Amino acid sequence: MKIVDFALRKLNQVSPADTVSAHCDGPCGVYDPASARIAAEAVLSMTKKLVDLDMSTDGAHNTYIRYVAIKEEQATITKNELMILWHDYFKPEHLEAHPDLHNMFWMAAKQASKCKTSVDVAACEELMTQIEAIHNMFWSTKGKDVPFATAS
Repeated sequence: MKIVDFALRKLNQVSPADTVSAHCDGPCGVYDPASARIAAEAVLSMTKKLVDLDMSTDGAHNTYIRYVAIKEEQATITKNELMILWHDYFKPEHLEAHPDLHNMFWMAAKQASKCKTSVDVAACEELMTQIEAIHNMFWSTKGKDVPFATAS
């Protein structure tokens, strides 16, 4: 095994591989804030269900636990999708056009964390507003005006 490691290190010194990055393992170039929106909509939906749940009914505790698990999982997905857009898609020239880009993403990620750790419909609605702003920034970089469509 040491001989193979040595040979690969030498080969890499002579002919190093190009460095690439993308949101997936191949440079597909496919980005869209819709995946963050869909996950955030699930967070909002689960939060509303949690608020409306009648805990006096049979099985309500199990339902509550399931709703919380879904809400937290979708909040994590929301954050991951936002991070992919922020880190992999947006470039310095986009920052010139949108000087508040970094702050918007940072605030949206913090808001997704707040939604994950609380049962607060207003916090989830604020997250949706932030994702809409990111949606608008994203599509403006492509020279398009794509409406922000939600399931509700």
